[in-house]
Amino acid sequence: MTTVVLVIHLILAIALIGAILIQRSEGGGLGIGGGGGMGGFMTGRSTANLLSRTTAILAAGFMATSITLALLANVKRAPSSILDQPASAPSPAAPQAPQAPLAR
Repeated sequence: MTTVVLVIHLILAIALIGAILIQRSEGGGLGIGGGGGMGGFMTGRSTANLLSRTTAILAAGFMATSITLALLANVKRAPSSILDQPASAPSPAAPQAPQAPLAR
């Protein structure tokens, strides 16, 4: 279940990046993409409305999958307290002092 939601989340992230990069820059940004007349690719008011609506839908899906992944990660973890754990015994792998041979 987690793997399916994670794959959907990654697809939404890539699509969201693509939808944002296609949009026309309003404030000039880096000075690219905003210049020119109405003859460019993906221009016009209807296309801007479509891209902004698509971006909003992709962002909502991204947030939903983010919350779902957080909830799925929390289900597998059981609440515990350090006070509920017993005192730890010495580790068996710890080196022990050599013992003297027994006299016969």
